[in-house]
Amino acid sequence: METNLRISAAAVAAGAAATLGAALAFQHLGGLAPCELCYWQRYPYWGAIPLAMLGAVLPGRAGALCLAGAALCLAATAGIGGFHVGVEQHWWQGTSACGSSQGPASSLEELRARLLAAPIVRCDSPAWTLAGLSMAAYNMLIATALGLTAGWTALKRWKGDQT
Repeated sequence: METNLRISAAAVAAGAAATLGAALAFQHLGGLAPCELCYWQRYPYWGAIPLAMLGAVLPGRAGALCLAGAALCLAATAGIGGFHVGVEQHWWQGTSACGSSQGPASSLEELRARLLAAPIVRCDSPAWTLAGLSMAAYNMLIATALGLTAGWTALKRWKGDQT
């Protein structure tokens, strides 16, 4: 039972790290600027990865609890990804931050300089698709699979431990 928890936790950590790494590679190597919702989808990975790693090394219920925490982080990013897919499909509007990732300007000149210097990345227009699915859709699917793996493994370990 303990071995299954460790293997699953390590696989979830590796999958989450690979997913986050792919997003960063698309941005920094592929030149695809992320929108505000793209950034939001990344934040839960910064919690899921170390929690899953702890789940792989901590024994018993402590490891299961960390893996359950990783599952919650992955559920959060899957939910944000689902929301983003809805925005891309024009099922609903994005947030007020969609279309601009900059805060308020202190003057009209500063606002003008920002607008001229930075491209506007819209949340409702996918920057990349494969087989008709955007990166947000792939994130939603991958995070759901990883989250279900983490949650199911943690639950099985928690129920199996009678101490």
